[in-house]
Amino acid sequence: MSRKPTPKTAAHLRGGVLRLLSLNIQVGLNSSRYRHYLTQAWRHVLPSRGVRATLDAIAQLAQDYDLVALQEADAGSLRTAQLNQVRYLAAHAGLRHWHAAVNRDLGPFAQHCLGCLSRFPLQQLRYHTLPGRLPGRGALEAQIVKAGYEPLRVFVVHLALSRGARFRQLDFLGALIEDAGDAVIVGDFNCAPAELETHPALLRVGLRALKLGATFPSWRPQRAIDHLLVTQGIDIVASRVLDLRLSDHLPIAAEIRLRPTA
Repeated sequence: MSRKPTPKTAAHLRGGVLRLLSLNIQVGLNSSRYRHYLTQAWRHVLPSRGVRATLDAIAQLAQDYDLVALQEADAGSLRTAQLNQVRYLAAHAGLRHWHAAVNRDLGPFAQHCLGCLSRFPLQQLRYHTLPGRLPGRGALEAQIVKAGYEPLRVFVVHLALSRGARFRQLDFLGALIEDAGDAVIVGDFNCAPAELETHPALLRVGLRALKLGATFPSWRPQRAIDHLLVTQGIDIVASRVLDLRLSDHLPIAAEIRLRPTA
């Protein structure tokens, strides 16, 4: 595991280093026991206390990063009292640029979404529907362009629970990355590192998964299912799992050195 990313001290890239954070925020529910998935299931449908405080804590963490990838957020529905959580986190973290992509639309009851918050403008925003028997899995694509550096394509993902569906989704992502220049894929992959390290499509395009550590469940981490994959030309200065219980997942963080333009 690499050294811990240092706190941010300026609102610009120092030495071309981009600070990245990723977290499955569990809609701000912050479960702390397995039994909460049953006893607090109603909170996935109706508004509940404590969510704003959790979001505020996530925003406080996010303000030290340049790019924040969110999974299991809500774009505004009954269960969040119509609060777009991605917009809320962007405003409270001081990250001016943001985008939310709804990946599972349950009408007025829930608007499951992926989110991206950024200190810098987000370009070429796209949402890709991932293959699978059950709908609702996707990848949010954005591009960061800073003068003097090669563009960086970022894909925020939340993959399926079943291995067969994940295999097809990783194939799809590999095809998106091919001949794409510098790119990262980050998020909740719902699988162990070995599945990524041996996947043919990822190997073909030269994607490598960072060695991070267990992220789930946050109260007793046993499974490494949150990952950051990078293409060959990307230099990782630092990376780690953060021991912060803001969700049922632990956050992952990295410092990525952008490549200077020729």
